[in-house]
Amino acid sequence: MDDEGAGRGAVGSGGMALDDAARELLAPFVELLSVNGASISVVTGPGHSTVGASDAVAARLEQLQFSLGEGPHWEALRTGQSVLVPDVHEAPAVWPVFGAAATELPVRALFAFPLTLGSASVGVVDLYRTTTGSLSRSEIAKARSLAAVAARAALRLAAAVAVDDQTPRGARAPELRRVVHQATGMLLVQLDLTASEALSRLRAHAFATGASLESVAQEVVARRLKLDDPGAGQ
Repeated sequence: MDDEGAGRGAVGSGGMALDDAARELLAPFVELLSVNGASISVVTGPGHSTVGASDAVAARLEQLQFSLGEGPHWEALRTGQSVLVPDVHEAPAVWPVFGAAATELPVRALFAFPLTLGSASVGVVDLYRTTTGSLSRSEIAKARSLAAVAARAALRLAAAVAVDDQTPRGARAPELRRVVHQATGMLLVQLDLTASEALSRLRAHAFATGASLESVAQEVVARRLKLDDPGAGQ
C-alpha cells in the first residue's frame, strides 16, 4: 500500500476514514503472511498509541503487553530487532506474567516487528497465529519490508487521530491511552518519580487489584485514587 495515500486518507477525515486507513495498514500483514491477526502501535516521546488492530484477539494482546510492560512488543521496541515466539507456551522466562496471560487466549505463536525510521524505532507491528511454528525466512523478510513501508504511514495516522481528537473505534483500533500518560504525568509530579517509575507504579496497582491499567489511570486522574497511600493496592 502507498503510505502517502494512507496519510491523505486519514488527515482531516472522520472516524470511518480513520478506520479504513488503519485496515489498509494492517491488511498486507494478514493477507501476505501466515498469521491470523495484527496490530500496529506507535511510540512518540512519552506517548504510546494503538493505530489499529485487525480483531479482538490482536487488540487484547497489544493491551496486555502495554498494561504489563512486558512481552515481544517491548523487546522489539527496545532492541529494534524482530522477535519471534513460535510457541507462547514456551515464551521466554523474562515475560512471566504476559506469557501466562497469553496462553489463555486463542494464540500459539507471536511475532513482533519494529517500525523504524532511520535508526529510531517508532512503533511495533504485533502479529499472532493460532498454530505453533515460526515464520519462514521469506515471510520474515516480507514482514520487515512491510513494517518499513508502514512506519511513516502509521505515524501519520496517529497524528491524524490526535489532530481530529477522535480515535478509530472498536476492536480494530483500541482507544489512544491519553489518560494513562496523563496519570503518569500526575504521579511524576506528585510523588517525585521518573516517568518510568510512575508508569510502573500504575502497572503494579493494576496487577495487584486485577483492574485494567486504563481504569486505574482514570481513577488517578479523577483524584479518586492516591498511589502514595500504602493501602491503595490492598
